[in-house]
Amino acid sequence: MEGKTLTLTGGLSLGQAGTAFPLGQDSVLLGHFARPKPRGRALDLGAGSGALSLILLGRFPQLHVTALELCGEAAALCTRNRARNGLEGRMDVIQGDLRDRAVLPPHGSMDYAVCNPPYFAPGSGASHSALPAARQELSCTAADAANAAAYCLKQGGKCAMVYRPERLPALLRAFGDARLTPKRLRFVHQRADKPPSAVLLEGMKGAREGLSVLPPLLVQNPDGSFTDEYKTIYQLK
Repeated sequence: MEGKTLTLTGGLSLGQAGTAFPLGQDSVLLGHFARPKPRGRALDLGAGSGALSLILLGRFPQLHVTALELCGEAAALCTRNRARNGLEGRMDVIQGDLRDRAVLPPHGSMDYAVCNPPYFAPGSGASHSALPAARQELSCTAADAANAAAYCLKQGGKCAMVYRPERLPALLRAFGDARLTPKRLRFVHQRADKPPSAVLLEGMKGAREGLSVLPPLLVQNPDGSFTDEYKTIYQLK
């Protein structure tokens, strides 16, 4: 049974269910950090219910997205969300393991890739009670996702991920091993006086070194109210 329906960027609708990890702040912020070509082809690795795919499609009305999801029930929900929004011509859904190149889109066929990979080593960190694979590296690591992205991307194509700040070295190592040169980095802080709660990283396939560290994305003002940027991302004003 599907739970409540959320309205996303561009008026697209996301249905959720217990079989897919619920939409969280990290995915929303990654969807707005990503900069695919407006008329390009993007790949959503570990798509779940399709939230990231829908955010990208809402932001870029001429973009085509391929959503790849391991869990059959989550992939079915993603397919229903595609139909719910009439996106059959702009969104493909593949059920399969991103570590299996036989199920990936063709080599070099994508302009952009996004992924919100599991953050924690098995048995560590918080986990969603019914969906530990969405939070722990049981079936996918950042390195697995980076390798899948690099395989599918064209030369000069880009990949964006969101990760835990304390594990940034592992993410940078995964990008480097996959020949995805880090090009843009941004930390997310709940408040300016708090340490970062997430990091957003974009890399380019086969690029030269040259990393831009962007100003931090602040969620709250000192008085606890949401910042203007955060409200714009969440369509709160």
